[in-house]
Amino acid sequence: MIETETENGTMTETTAPTGCTTRVQRLRERVLDTTPSVCAERGLLVTEAYEMYAPDPPVLRRAKALAHILDHMTIRIDEGELIVGNQASAPRAAPLFPECAIDFLVDEIDEFPHRRADVYTVSPEVKQAILGKIGPYWRGKTLYDRAKAMRPSEVNQAEQIGAVAGRGNISSGDGHIIMNIPKVLRLGMTGIIEEVQTASAALSSYDAIEFGKRAFLEGSAIALRAVIRFAERYAAEAERQAAGASDAGRRSELLRIAEVCRRVPVEPARTFHEAVQCAWFVHLVSQIESNGHSFSLGRFDQYTWPFYRADLEAGRTTPQQAQELLELLWLKLFSIIKIRSWSHTRYGIGYPTYQNVTIGGQTNRGEDATNDISFMVLETIRETRLPQPNVSARIHTGTPDHFLMECARTIRLGMGMPAIKNDEIIVPALLEKGVRSEDAFDYAIVGCIEAAVPGKWGYRNTGMSFLNLLKVLELTLNNGTDPATGIQLLPGRGDLTAFDSIEAIYDAYREQLRFYTRLSIEMDTVADLCLETMVPDAFCSALVDDCIARGKTIKEGGAVYDIISGLQSGAANVADSFMALKTRVFDEKALTASQVLESMAADFQNPGGELVRQRLLHAPKYGNDLAEVDAFAARVLNEYLAEASRYHHTRYGRGPIGGGYAGSTSNISANVPLGASVGATPDGRRAGEPINEGVSPVHGCDTGGPTKVLCSAARLPTIKSIAQLLNLRLSPGSLASEEGLRRLVALLKGFRNLKLWHVQFNTVSTEALLDAQRHPEKYRDLVVRVAGYSALFVTLDKATQDDIIRRTSHDLS
Repeated sequence: MIETETENGTMTETTAPTGCTTRVQRLRERVLDTTPSVCAERGLLVTEAYEMYAPDPPVLRRAKALAHILDHMTIRIDEGELIVGNQASAPRAAPLFPECAIDFLVDEIDEFPHRRADVYTVSPEVKQAILGKIGPYWRGKTLYDRAKAMRPSEVNQAEQIGAVAGRGNISSGDGHIIMNIPKVLRLGMTGIIEEVQTASAALSSYDAIEFGKRAFLEGSAIALRAVIRFAERYAAEAERQAAGASDAGRRSELLRIAEVCRRVPVEPARTFHEAVQCAWFVHLVSQIESNGHSFSLGRFDQYTWPFYRADLEAGRTTPQQAQELLELLWLKLFSIIKIRSWSHTRYGIGYPTYQNVTIGGQTNRGEDATNDISFMVLETIRETRLPQPNVSARIHTGTPDHFLMECARTIRLGMGMPAIKNDEIIVPALLEKGVRSEDAFDYAIVGCIEAAVPGKWGYRNTGMSFLNLLKVLELTLNNGTDPATGIQLLPGRGDLTAFDSIEAIYDAYREQLRFYTRLSIEMDTVADLCLETMVPDAFCSALVDDCIARGKTIKEGGAVYDIISGLQSGAANVADSFMALKTRVFDEKALTASQVLESMAADFQNPGGELVRQRLLHAPKYGNDLAEVDAFAARVLNEYLAEASRYHHTRYGRGPIGGGYAGSTSNISANVPLGASVGATPDGRRAGEPINEGVSPVHGCDTGGPTKVLCSAARLPTIKSIAQLLNLRLSPGSLASEEGLRRLVALLKGFRNLKLWHVQFNTVSTEALLDAQRHPEKYRDLVVRVAGYSALFVTLDKATQDDIIRRTSHDLS
């Protein structure tokens, strides 16, 4: 439902649009009515392939496994579809990737239908396949098994106490990447296979290093040819259905689908329909090859615009027909789904796959790049009202006001899209990291909010391990010991009562922070080594420059750029905690260190504890344009950056530009489980409560309005980042009028001028969210912004729903 304001100022609910044509509406209803399920087909096929090709080098075996899957998996062309291609044997079914992890599939199989979020149905046949065939083969052989065995005990203990987290890194393939889709549109798979053959022919038969490249190049050719056959299967299926179609109109559509699938991706695209279908095939196969998430489509409006313009000029299409194709593509993107262990799921609730489409921005000459497709994507968001894919709108000083207003009009609907990205800081941040100018201007968003150069950047520019900054503070104030478990990895400098100044506490915190930063990087290194040797992806690597020329997969150093980051979480809580201790304990002496320590240990339930808590809560808070408290947040993030800059990842010196770490606060919904491991803290937060997400203020602490939130965030070391997440919640009434939209545009311009990285908005009222909790059946398609992604509100667990409801709602006036 959408809330709108009537002439007398009251709010009313109206039914949301659900597609530009009855075809889109019908297919949308079908996919929304489908409960996600588990599909065993890929799991069985990859198991067969690994048995058949066991002697092959890993990259070659994996390429042959992908070919085996694409050649034998069930394909479907559903009634009314114009864009074709399915990830699994049934709609909204999650395929299995047992080569990455099998333990949770076996251990949690009976729990999938009963989870409190991200529910999946499991048929008896699927259960039997997992327990009878897939599980026994893969037990002890997976990526997860290898990584667990390799991780140092200190790393495991740090994860146990909640200081770091990294289950997702070692239980799934890689992701957070944009492949070179424009290259496929330009050359077709045939042209790229010719590149592979040329590179292979140039290799020495006697040089050991060059000889070692053969397996990757052979695997690339196998994978690329398999994608051609995959498309041809759909062409044959379309022709089969056309032969039996009684409706002449549908017969014509099916023959057109066959023609398109015989053309792309084998040959260069010629039309808008071919370009969209080709992009979807490339994107889809990447999701079948790997269960890493955040595979993104890049600057979709830029590479499809020439085809759309040519079609219009030649009379081959109309804007209405093109709009329908876009909305059908969105339904396909929404259909992509992954199944994760519950421990991993808690860090990204709501079935997210973090696919991202980037629109707007600038050309590589710095000129405005918005075009008709940019506006059509905004219309697609408004029409389909789906949480996937994420859409990011790039803005800069030359962005037309008309585009900003259309972004605002879309944001008003409450789905958290488009998220706004700022060229005025992201381009300089990329240049600062060594990215070439023409590539920096061509950046796109991967997953949630991270920036990368399409087709040239390696895996996981963010999305490595989580570092819980607030947990590190809890350890610091307890002599380096975790109060919940008694584990002490790095002895501290005493508990809170041992310190005589806030700077003494900060020095002790810095010592702990550096230690746990090193452990998080050790966690990353183990994950990367295992991913490189166990699940190298030939298809994805072949579509990232310069893997073919170097004869290396991405994880071996094939990408042009390779800069990564873990996820630093809780900076606002830490800043608020330092400020509360400084003001209440050391400056005002209104509280003693003993009082604070005792009250935190009792979760403020001891005699006088609530009074202590209230005094802490009412200390100055981050998010209100207060330089002193904001400076603590900046110091903490700069400390992380200083320590992380001392280290390199496993591709350093092997080819890519970069090879090190940047900063990122894109912590998705992890602020909820990360908070669960932290006791009460000096900012007045109770034990187990969520920590702040991204660089957003702690809920309820940003009392000065949205502009002051922006000013606080602007004091952080954004230029050193690769991603910086800021959530704002606006009251729906403040956006109901055209004047309200103009105020939002003014806020976006202020965001741009302050050189912040990213901002996204929730605009659903508290009343509507509470009613959705009580009556989920009435809000099946209510979309909200969770963190760097959107989700259907009713699919979230209550803890995440409550976290969204608690966010401060700002008025624009």
